[in-house]
Amino acid sequence: MKKIYFTVTNDLSFDQRMHRICSALASHGYEVTLVGRKLPTSLPLKERQFAQKRLPCFFKRGKAFYAEYNLRLFFFLLFRRMHIICAIDLDTIVPCLLISKIKRARRVYDAHELFTELKEVVTRPRVHKMWTKIERWAVPQFKNGYTVCQSIAEEFQRRYGVQYDVIRNVPVKRALTDAQLPPSPFLLYSGAVNEARGFEYLIPALKHIRLPLVVCGDGNFMPQLKKLITAHGVEEKVTLLGMLPPDQLWEITRQATIGIGIAENEGLNQYYALPNKFFDYIQAGLPQVTMDFPEYRRVNNEYEIAVLIADLKTDTIAAALNNLQEDVVLYTKLKDNCLKAREVLNWEQESKKLLTFYETLS
Repeated sequence: MKKIYFTVTNDLSFDQRMHRICSALASHGYEVTLVGRKLPTSLPLKERQFAQKRLPCFFKRGKAFYAEYNLRLFFFLLFRRMHIICAIDLDTIVPCLLISKIKRARRVYDAHELFTELKEVVTRPRVHKMWTKIERWAVPQFKNGYTVCQSIAEEFQRRYGVQYDVIRNVPVKRALTDAQLPPSPFLLYSGAVNEARGFEYLIPALKHIRLPLVVCGDGNFMPQLKKLITAHGVEEKVTLLGMLPPDQLWEITRQATIGIGIAENEGLNQYYALPNKFFDYIQAGLPQVTMDFPEYRRVNNEYEIAVLIADLKTDTIAAALNNLQEDVVLYTKLKDNCLKAREVLNWEQESKKLLTFYETLS
């Protein structure tokens, strides 16, 4: 069997994307190992079709963490036998590149995002310079790779001449049994609570929106989010549930009234984004309000499953959400279109591209 190692910097527990990728390959005869980090708060790993390994680190964030984790990852991989090694995003690409050369293994770059264009990178000149140097050195040496949308694939080709496949971050198809009705309608934001996700605009907009907000997720912006909620006096309208197991998150998504997927146009990564929550909402038959960015527009032009907004002004957000709730004809149309689109935009269909990629590579 072909042995494949995948490397990430998270603790594996909630990485549904990598669970899908690794499970698809393992079920088709590959021997797969997913490597991540171990945190003091990490939950016990669930048994899966593939092997999982967590590396403990003394440092938890910043340059010291990345340096320590990459060093530990390098020495862990050095003593493993493999045929293919796949770096997930730029923050694990260096050890994967070095190991692939030492072991003469095929190397793959899985660009879940345009890392050098993240807001937390772009807005910090020294950090941006460091990651850009790594990207310019490493990515051209990864001739084989894939990313989550056409726009990012085109950007990599423009920058480095590499032609990457597009394998979208879509969910596994689930049965749509009748969801348990919630006590009252609510808005849902699920996913990373990070910078540039529009919370500075969404929270004050809640004062003009009739529905309360439920946030499922965590991230580096959570302390600021809590301060925003208090500063605008909307404590009673916001519920923070943190990171949830996939099954629990699915039930909440099924019960929600409208999904929210707004983001700032801060860096190309945000502008070209096509995150998993966009497809999670579709899979649950949930109309959503998101941005009029290229990739959202590309999907919406084909399926019409969302209301797209051009900016993040408080009035724009409030008007879009209130109108979608009140306009029964529009809401029903978007919901019906979601139910049709979910038959196509699911992992059972998208995984065929993944398997073809690795079969060709092998």
